[in-house]
Amino acid sequence: MTPLVPFVRSPDNGPNAALVDALCRAAPDLDVRVLGEIAPERLHEVTVAIADGPSEGQLARLPNLRLVQSTWAGVEAILPVLPAGVEVARMVDPRLAETMAEAVLAWTLHLHRDMPRYARQQRNGQWIVHELVHASHRRVGVLGLGVLGRAAVETLRDHGFDVTGWSRSPKSIDGVECFHDGLDGGGVDALLRRSDIVVNLLPHTEATTGLLGAAAFAQMPTGSSLINFGRGPTVDDEALLAALDDGTTSGASDTGSRVTGARLDRAHLEHAVLDVFVTEPLPEGHPYWSHPRVTVLPHVSGPTSAETAAVIAAANVRAFLVDGTLPADALVDRTRGY
Repeated sequence: MTPLVPFVRSPDNGPNAALVDALCRAAPDLDVRVLGEIAPERLHEVTVAIADGPSEGQLARLPNLRLVQSTWAGVEAILPVLPAGVEVARMVDPRLAETMAEAVLAWTLHLHRDMPRYARQQRNGQWIVHELVHASHRRVGVLGLGVLGRAAVETLRDHGFDVTGWSRSPKSIDGVECFHDGLDGGGVDALLRRSDIVVNLLPHTEATTGLLGAAAFAQMPTGSSLINFGRGPTVDDEALLAALDDGTTSGASDTGSRVTGARLDRAHLEHAVLDVFVTEPLPEGHPYWSHPRVTVLPHVSGPTSAETAAVIAAANVRAFLVDGTLPADALVDRTRGY
């Protein structure tokens, strides 16, 4: 009998026909079906499922479930609804890493070349030239050195930036200074203090919630910027807005004036590029929408590629069904949350 593999996605997220079609093409030897289309009397056959953001109760309908293959790099939507004793594998896709690294580079360049400031000047009718900072003098710090973070720091390094990274466990990357320790250790603070641009790629866990708050922003140099492509809860929204509105330099070193011909236009944090939020879509009327020092993106920095994710998911599912093999590079530690 052809193994039955449900595709599990919350109805709140709407359908994802493109991914389902890609999974069917990648796994013609498997019976891939949307969970709601499977007869209740057959649910006991299922030992592995492919999840694209399940809702509470969906996975609990599968009494013999042993493995969930996520189509997302993050698993914070799965862990709270995952039955006890079930393994979960996140999506590790080289194309996703490449796409995220491209986004990190694009928005780092946007900040590096002062695009937000020039946009404000245009709105104000100001013709002001700012001194160019060369990439080798622009310090970029990346929080999170997993698959996506490693690709990002290597891309930034190859474009000439002065790059550092932080991870929970020790990492070694040529040409990149790497810090490591617990989130309450000195490595994160050291990275924040020396970074003109901080890029967050950390997952959403209990330990990372609120990590980038008032104390963290106070460590960052005046005039520095933030890119959040990790998860929304890592950032304390109120603290970020306060830092963007704060023109003082209390407790922080200045990156230096590089402006000619006009009064400095500096807040403690120069700009924030935000792609992820506590609530998505970002609610109407949220202060981020209209803030002149915030760029809002609709969670587009690292989208799942249906074609490549389907091939990877199918291979992992097939290996598990053959002999119970688990994808070692993608298996999630439920105690850590990633």
